[in-house]
Amino acid sequence: MKVKIIRVIDSQLVDAQIKQPSGLTLPSITDGWRFNFKKHSKNAGFETYILVCEESQSVIEACLTFHLRNRVEPYMAYIELAPHNKGITKRYDKVAACLIAYACRLSFLYGIEHFKGWLAFDVMEQNKEDELKLMALYCQKYGALKWGETTMVISPEVGEQLIGKFLN
Repeated sequence: MKVKIIRVIDSQLVDAQIKQPSGLTLPSITDGWRFNFKKHSKNAGFETYILVCEESQSVIEACLTFHLRNRVEPYMAYIELAPHNKGITKRYDKVAACLIAYACRLSFLYGIEHFKGWLAFDVMEQNKEDELKLMALYCQKYGALKWGETTMVISPEVGEQLIGKFLN
């Protein structure tokens, strides 16, 4: 799927793609990432997607792992930006937004019965303060709702808005 992200250095829109990582080595902790996508992508029922710029398709800008929890509930298991897309020196913006919107799209495609269109995910950080900050960010930027201690959900209505804003 083609998307547009923003190159931070000059605020220009850049063509990018969200796709499955065929032929590319998935990032892991040894590459400076927090999650081991090489390992997690091998879990049964997990689908992994990457976001790459069209001009540099061998460089993974972000990664997403999605699956149906209990075979019915759309669940964003892992999402992470590349180390070079974090903090004040990041290369690209809107990367996470595009992947979250894509996960919302998957929730409409694969969700079963009353789970269709709902996207669940957990926010778990070592530091409780960081966890609360990240949850607040998901609420403010992506309209997520807290559901229990660490679980968050994005409703079908908000998911449609994210899809319209970041994927079209």
